[in-house]
Amino acid sequence: MTEIKQNEITKYIVISSDLVLPADAAMKIYESEFPVTVKETCFGLIVTGPEEDVLAVVEKIQQMDKNHIFVKERGFPAGDERRCRASRGGGPRPGFHFLREEVKMLPAIGAALDKLDANESVKEKHKEKSRLKVSDLEEIIEEELAR
Repeated sequence: MTEIKQNEITKYIVISSDLVLPADAAMKIYESEFPVTVKETCFGLIVTGPEEDVLAVVEKIQQMDKNHIFVKERGFPAGDERRCRASRGGGPRPGFHFLREEVKMLPAIGAALDKLDANESVKEKHKEKSRLKVSDLEEIIEEELAR
């Protein structure tokens, strides 16, 4: 007789926070004693387990910094041979480059969410058109070149 496994899911928890590190989030999960598997990565965590437990863990972690912790579905559990670099002969796993590009956008998204929570206008206010003084233009150029 074969044992029926619970419906397991895997999620990425991508951390783009100045307040929370992946290790902090992992420790929070370990303290919660949910029966999930956690793998720390360069961008955050991969969490695999029964659906209800993973969703509860994700909610708990997002509460640590709600506008700077993002969640994404993953089709395979951590260490799955179909995606694992060790069994594929090394190199980046499929989808890594896309995820890396998504992670680059998260600070801007988090800042916009912070402004939205503070009831600030997300759109920039348009100033009236006016001529730019040459001295102001030179100052802007010098500031940009000094970076």
